[in-house]
Amino acid sequence: MTTPDPTPVPEDPFAAGPPQGWPEQPDAVVLDADAFRHSQDDLYRRLRRDHGPVVPVLLERQIPVWLVLGYREMVRVTTDPKTFARDSRRWHSWDKVPDDWELMTFVGYRPTMLFTEGAEHERRAEAIIDSMEVVDPFELRALCERVADDLIDDFAGSGSADLIADYACRIPLRVLSRMYGLDGAESEELQQITVDLVSGVGGPAAHQKMVDQMVSLLAQARANPDRKNISTVLAFHPAGLTDDEIINDLLGNVYAAHQPTTDLIGNALRLMLTDERFAVTMSGGRRSVGQALNEVLWEATPVPNWIGRWAAEDTMLGNRRIRKGDCLMLGLAAANADPDVRPDFRAGAAGNQAHMAFSHGTHGCPPVARELAEAIAMAAIEVLIDRLPDVSLAIAPEELEWRSGLMMRGVSAMPVEFSATSH
Repeated sequence: MTTPDPTPVPEDPFAAGPPQGWPEQPDAVVLDADAFRHSQDDLYRRLRRDHGPVVPVLLERQIPVWLVLGYREMVRVTTDPKTFARDSRRWHSWDKVPDDWELMTFVGYRPTMLFTEGAEHERRAEAIIDSMEVVDPFELRALCERVADDLIDDFAGSGSADLIADYACRIPLRVLSRMYGLDGAESEELQQITVDLVSGVGGPAAHQKMVDQMVSLLAQARANPDRKNISTVLAFHPAGLTDDEIINDLLGNVYAAHQPTTDLIGNALRLMLTDERFAVTMSGGRRSVGQALNEVLWEATPVPNWIGRWAAEDTMLGNRRIRKGDCLMLGLAAANADPDVRPDFRAGAAGNQAHMAFSHGTHGCPPVARELAEAIAMAAIEVLIDRLPDVSLAIAPEELEWRSGLMMRGVSAMPVEFSATSH
């Protein structure tokens, strides 16, 4: 069995001749992560006003991409995979991309479902979706409640906690790893490895540990075909996935689930702790948790931008000429902020779920994965409210800081206070 390479050198099997490269765009906008840190809406408004729904931007290291802002344009890109394809080896600008580019994790081609296209994507996606559908919603809810209760037990007696470090960031992987079929100790190890990778301190060694754990997990699944969990379904799925395909897709799910679900929980808690509309809920009610989650997916989506799509042919988008091999970054939060579709939650638009938080189309987050993420977040928040009904921020709301990041958006810490309780 070969070991998946975290950052293989890309080769462009699609090039029919010399790459065209990126023609100079006179109105290209220089963007970095800090540009998205504070008032994203103001940034989107200026970009849309000055450049239209599709904007040429230069990311860190002067890497050129198209940023798609418009909701209508986003729908077109995400529903036309033949024109706007997913395999990053189509990119004509690899000669400009250094090996240590901050977004290499997201664009460096790997043999995961994420980068597949056409029939191959359908085959891989069917197996992943079927594996997730084996999760019983009632068992998932009970598991989420146990995980949340255990974490709250650790700090309930102190009267204070950081709801990000002590709670939100520890829930998704504990739940997902048990859905995979890992036991408690293995789950703890996977969580630590992932935290190391996300924080940047783990490096190749941490990645290899994660690969080794997935190899072991797959061996256990093949040895125990009667167990009904995600790993077993993948191991025996009629799509006939190879071991390397399964391992890469299990790893892909870990990366896709951890930080976005952490930030979904954290961003919803932030809203409920800082917005007067949710004050009653936080003092003992549950009815607005779903409303808060939906509003966050519109207004503070955990994945504001996603790179990317690569043009498989010359085309036009938002009055811009997109050339074969161009890279497009999906401005998911910007599309949500498009004035043509943005709901007014204070006017009672709580039921509008037409957001782009999970992207859209065949390469968007599958509905079953969205349901799992929202179920985990819902349980995490409801258990916290039940256990700590008087929880409140220990700092002023304006002191909460957003992490500086282009692809993921969440608060870096959330110190709170509450009445200390025994278990």
